[in-house]
Amino acid sequence: MSDRDPGLTGAVRAPLPHDSAEAHVSGGALYADDLAEASDLLHLAFGQSPVAHGTIRAIDLSAVRAAPGVVAVFTAADIPGHNDVSPVAGDDRLFADGEVVCVGQALFVVAATSATAARRAARLATLDIKQRPAFVTIAQAREAGSLIEATQRMARGDADAALERAPHRLTGSLELGGQEHFYLEGQVALATPGEDGQVHILSSTQHPSEVQHLVAEMLEISHADVTVEVRRMGGGFGGKETQPALFAAAAALVAAKTGRPAKIRADRDDDMVMTGKRHDFLISYEVGFDDDGRIEGLRLDLASRCGATTDLSPAINDRAMFHTDNCYWLAAVEIVSHRLKTHTVSNTAFRGFGGPQGMVAIERVIDAVALHLGRDALAVRQVNLYGAGRNVTPYGMTVEDNVAPAIIAELAESGRYAERQVAVAAFNARHRVLKKGLALTPVKFGISFTTTHLNQAGALVHLYTDGSIQLNHGGTEMGQGLHTKVAQIVADVFAVPFDKVRITSTRTDKVPNTSATAASSGADLNGMAAYNAAQTIRERLIAFATRWRQVPEDTVRFAREGVWVGGDLVPFATLCRQAHIGRVSLSSTGYYATPGIEYDRAAHRGRPFYYFAYGAALAEVVIDTLTGEHRVLAVDILHDVGRSLNPAIDLGQIEGGFIQGMGWLTTEEVVYDDAGRLLSHAPSTYKIPTANDRPPRMDVRLWQPGRNVEPTIHRSKAVGEPPFMLAISVLSALTHAVAAARGEAGCPALDAPATPERILAALAR
Repeated sequence: MSDRDPGLTGAVRAPLPHDSAEAHVSGGALYADDLAEASDLLHLAFGQSPVAHGTIRAIDLSAVRAAPGVVAVFTAADIPGHNDVSPVAGDDRLFADGEVVCVGQALFVVAATSATAARRAARLATLDIKQRPAFVTIAQAREAGSLIEATQRMARGDADAALERAPHRLTGSLELGGQEHFYLEGQVALATPGEDGQVHILSSTQHPSEVQHLVAEMLEISHADVTVEVRRMGGGFGGKETQPALFAAAAALVAAKTGRPAKIRADRDDDMVMTGKRHDFLISYEVGFDDDGRIEGLRLDLASRCGATTDLSPAINDRAMFHTDNCYWLAAVEIVSHRLKTHTVSNTAFRGFGGPQGMVAIERVIDAVALHLGRDALAVRQVNLYGAGRNVTPYGMTVEDNVAPAIIAELAESGRYAERQVAVAAFNARHRVLKKGLALTPVKFGISFTTTHLNQAGALVHLYTDGSIQLNHGGTEMGQGLHTKVAQIVADVFAVPFDKVRITSTRTDKVPNTSATAASSGADLNGMAAYNAAQTIRERLIAFATRWRQVPEDTVRFAREGVWVGGDLVPFATLCRQAHIGRVSLSSTGYYATPGIEYDRAAHRGRPFYYFAYGAALAEVVIDTLTGEHRVLAVDILHDVGRSLNPAIDLGQIEGGFIQGMGWLTTEEVVYDDAGRLLSHAPSTYKIPTANDRPPRMDVRLWQPGRNVEPTIHRSKAVGEPPFMLAISVLSALTHAVAAARGEAGCPALDAPATPERILAALAR
């Protein structure tokens, strides 16, 4: 793809609104649960396990089948093919068979004439389950040696020797909680039977192809007989990457067995109980450093609660290891990762995919070093940054585009970091109860799926004879503006207005074998695939125009006002009609595979990422030392998105990612009781940030010099996940506020989420 500036067309780089913005706010945007229901539609509900671990001795469903409105009940015995809805390992059951492994695990599904009837009937089962010992916490699983896979180790240099000779040495630990996705639209699927055993599924999923393949194998039919469609989701954040397969498969089974359409829509409580969260971590560290705070040796131990099955935990924990360096050169380091199997719902993908946990680990180490030495934390961060001769990650990838120092320096100046540090110190000296903290933390986040084969995408573009364009690609829209960006890319190829491009549903019968919309790669992959498809048609039009008007090829030029063919201006629609008459194909597929990436997982070495996205955030907080409550007073953000495809959408993603990250680190608390029951299973017991939690002053800016060194689509950079980790600045600022309140050297043991109780506990320690 050329690096020409497409700004002349007014499509790419324009701050256009989301393609469904008006429909979102007016209620006109249709989601799976909004569509008109067939008169014979069946509504579904799961029967769930009430225990965390046990052997199924008997399930009596006679009362369920006899309940009012019930049409059918299905269990594992009714599945014609594979009883599996897992993404990789084959260990996630559609229905439990012989053993239950977590509270809320699906035992059977009820199909009834209404959702209320199905839910009421599902509670009538008589269950005989012999309870077995359950591991709920990281500590319990670790003591029992319960792992989903072998412990992994990544290392460079001799960390032990470096620690021994370092002038200073510290140890510490940190607990990081999980996080509920809390998408506005819950898990939902609508399956409609077709001819010859075919099935069509509307699913709220980030991975239509995976749902297609799993449903086909569950029903013992071909992949071609299952079509999965997604127009839009009401949020995903990773929670709809693997978990929708359970709901889609249940709906498809009922549709196939009864010949009637079937829909399942989980209410909020069931959704939270039955679906996975962000992995919670227990982190310990030992660090050696010199008088300037330069890290000479580091040992990190990361232990995560993965849940009852594998899901995507290996890759998530790998990414946590990848991001323990963040922006810092670690000459001698050992990173050990334990992936613990517990009898809780399997944790899954969540924005950042393990990266935030690894990044919090190194930022806590930096804060601990600074507080131990009594040095400014930003100065310690800057002395440890990657630089010339210090630019290779612990996994062997060269950091070629190290713009973190420039971004940090610019933000420190524009955000008046030094001046505000003086003001914070003066405030703390004057106030006994209220204490402030200020922190500037950077972000370096790797972009690509670390499973290399997933870095590919397809698209299908149709150009009609009136000059309108229909676009389909393999990415899914979950509110992040992917469809808008890809449509801008296609409009730019033909130099037509954005509204000439009609965005259609993502469908497995149009673009097959797609990867999930995840890893922040949606625009990178699908944008380039759509660009390639559109370019193919454009080149056909150019070749036709040269024949049609007998002019040199270099005189055919696409512009806003039409297409210049020689010295004549031809309306775009006219050229399309003439090309069709001239028997030129106006439809094309497009394909793209990310180049230059490879990774040897056994050795934990290689280049798993195509490039890095960078950013930095400066957060100011205040805590009440009597109650433990806090407020985020101000945030300044400078973020690198390369050459932005759509600045308005990118700014929205940055702000939203930051707020979601802030919620994870301050208020959102996932709580299980000793029996493995989720206690925080509703809005009443789980606190996400609200509009009132947005900092009173929040300045979000795109880094203007940004330009991807790699030839991505129009030299842009991914924006979905990296901003999430900007919120680490809030936890760092809270840590410094607690340290100021304690009035003694050293780093307080402030765990996350930093709830009032945890802030008070850190003050007490």
